Amino acid sequence: MGTTDDEGGLVHHMDRAECLALLEADDVGRLAINQGNVPAIFPVNYVLDGIDIVFRTAPGSKVAHGPGTIAAFEIDDLDREARTAWSVVAVGRLEVVTEDQPDLLVHLRQLPISPWAGGTKDILMRLVPGTITGRLIGAERGR
Repeated sequence: MGTTDDEGGLVHHMDRAECLALLEADDVGRLAINQGNVPAIFPVNYVLDGIDIVFRTAPGSKVAHGPGTIAAFEIDDLDREARTAWSVVAVGRLEVVTEDQPDLLVHLRQLPISPWAGGTKDILMRLVPGTITGRLIGAERGR
């Protein structure tokens, strides 16, 4: 997109390709969902599959949301010394991948997702983004 002076600080609005490259290069992010009227944020290990963000989980609050739940996913990095940071946010539909989608389930089970948290994480979920945006703060370009 472009670089702007956003309230006195240099902000570069990343294009979709830049955002996807950063999502593909990372494997830990934060999933944000609404639980009732309260936001909840969960760290998850993930892998990018095309533009979909795929992760494994156990039964619980993430799974309890119905088909089509809107959620957000965020990754970021910062350099305190250089006072630069970047952030990528994807917003879209959260889905539990079920046996009703056998081809997709087989495909996703082959992806290299390695949850850090202990316990069995055999439920596959994906966030199907409607929007993906990113910002680089404090530097014109480069990371």
